[in-house]
Amino acid sequence: MDSTTRTTVPADKRIGISGLATYLPPYRVQLEDWCDWTGSHWPKIRAVVGRSFRMRGPNHSVYTMAATAVLRLIDQYDVDPQRVRFLGLGTESSTDNSAGSVIIKGMVDQALADRGMPPLSRACEVPEYKHACLGGVYAMKGALRYLALDGKGSQAIVVCADIAEYARGSTGEPTQGAGAVAMLLEEDPLLATVHLEQSGSASDYRVMDFRKPMLRFCGQDRSESHQVQDFPVFNGKYSTTCYIDETLRALDDMYRKRDLSPIEHMRSLRYVFMHRPYRRMPETGWSMAYLFALANGSEADQAELAGYAAAADICPDALLVEMASEPAVAEFAHPAALQSEAYPLAAALLPAFRGSERYAPEVLDKLDLGSDAIRDLGNLYTAAMPAWLAAGLEHALEDGAELAGEELLTLGYGSGDAAEVIPFAVTDSWRESAERVRFSAALEPSVDLTQAQYEALHDGRRVDGLEYEPAGEFVIDHFGVSDERHFQDVGIEYYRYAPRSA
Repeated sequence: MDSTTRTTVPADKRIGISGLATYLPPYRVQLEDWCDWTGSHWPKIRAVVGRSFRMRGPNHSVYTMAATAVLRLIDQYDVDPQRVRFLGLGTESSTDNSAGSVIIKGMVDQALADRGMPPLSRACEVPEYKHACLGGVYAMKGALRYLALDGKGSQAIVVCADIAEYARGSTGEPTQGAGAVAMLLEEDPLLATVHLEQSGSASDYRVMDFRKPMLRFCGQDRSESHQVQDFPVFNGKYSTTCYIDETLRALDDMYRKRDLSPIEHMRSLRYVFMHRPYRRMPETGWSMAYLFALANGSEADQAELAGYAAAADICPDALLVEMASEPAVAEFAHPAALQSEAYPLAAALLPAFRGSERYAPEVLDKLDLGSDAIRDLGNLYTAAMPAWLAAGLEHALEDGAELAGEELLTLGYGSGDAAEVIPFAVTDSWRESAERVRFSAALEPSVDLTQAQYEALHDGRRVDGLEYEPAGEFVIDHFGVSDERHFQDVGIEYYRYAPRSA
C-alpha cells in the first residue's frame, strides 16, 4: 500500500470513554462478621482490606455478571445496539476455554429481542482478553485502537468481569469479591478522551506471584454444584513486590514518552485510580512511586527524600543507588527468596513517609475520590480499577467537584506480570456521563450472609435460606448434561434474563 492510499487517523481525533455501568451480586460478607467467625483482628482488616466483599451466587457466573453490566450500560446510556461493533471481555474467571464474549452477546441479544429491540450488530467483533487483573485494560486499549482504525463511526463496549476466590483460612480470604463493570467507548466521548500514545507499559515474566494452573481443577467434587472453585496459587509478599516494581516501570515509560518531570507531574495530579486488590495496596504503590520521583527531582526534592532517610536511619547515598538499580525480581521466585524486597531501603522509608505532613496531600488525597464506596466491593480483579473510577465519578458529582480539563491517571496491573499507565483527559460533558453511572444503585440490593451460608456458598455446597429473587439480571437457568454421541452439551451453561417487576 503506498502513502496515497494508506488510512490515517487525524492527530486531533477524540476517542475515549462515554459511560460506565456496574453489576454486583447481592450476596455480601461483612468483614467485621468474618473477623468474628475466623478470629481475625477487625481493626487491622478494616485498615488494610476494607469493610465487606461480594460473592457470586449459585446461579451466577462471570458471563451472567458481565451480560447484566452490558445490558445496564445500554439502558443507562441509550445505546443503539446496532452501532456496537466491538464487544470485548476482560476476565481471568472464564469457565469456557473456547467461547468468550460471544456468550455475553448471545444473552444480551436475546434480552433485547424480548423487549422488541434490535440486537448488537451482526458485524460485532467479540474478543476475550486475559492477563490476570490487567485483561480489562488490555480490552479497553484494543477497543480504542479498533475505533481509531477500522471501527470509525461505531461504538465499542468493554466489560471487565471477575470472581475472586481464595481458600478459606488463606491470607487472601478477606480480599475476595465478584462483579462486573461495562464501559462505552466511542468518538467524541462524553466522559474522557484517551490518548494511548501518552500511556506507559511494562511487562516481565515473574513465574509464580499469582497463577491459575488448570491442574487445580482436578479432583474437585461438584456433586452439589456446577460451580468450579477457582482458587489461585499465590505468594502475597512476592506479589506486592511485583506490583510495586511493575508500576514503577510503567510510570517510567510514560514519563519518557511525555518528556515529564516525574515529581512535578505527580504533584500536579488531583486524582489517581489504580488497581486495587485491597485498600492498602494502591496506597503503598503510589507512595513508592512518589519516593522514587523525589530521587529524580530537584535538590529540594532530594532533600525531602533525605529527610525521610534520616528519620529511618538510612544512608541517602545508598538509597539513591538502590533506586537507580533494576533488580531481577524474577530471581526471587523460589522459597528462599519470596520474602525479599526488591527495594529494601525504599520500603524501609514508608513508615517515615506515612508519618510526614506530605503523605496526605501526595497520596491519600489523590486516591480519595470514590475510595470510601469501594471498601464494600472486595477485589474485582479486572473490574477493580473501572469500579473505582465509576465510584469516583459519582463521588465527584455529589460533591460538586469540577473535573473538566483534569487529567485522571489510571494504573492497571496484572500479576504474572504487567502494568499499564493511561491518562484520561476529562471532557466538558463529564457530568452528563456521571449522572448515568448509578454506582450507588448497583450496591443494592444486598443480602448479608451468615457464617453457615458463607461457608456453604464458598465451598460449592447447597445453601439454605438465601432469600433473594433475581430481578433485572441474567442468571444460569440450568446446565447441560448430555454426553451422547449424537448430541453433547455437558457442562454448558444455559441462561435466562429475570426482568424487574412492573
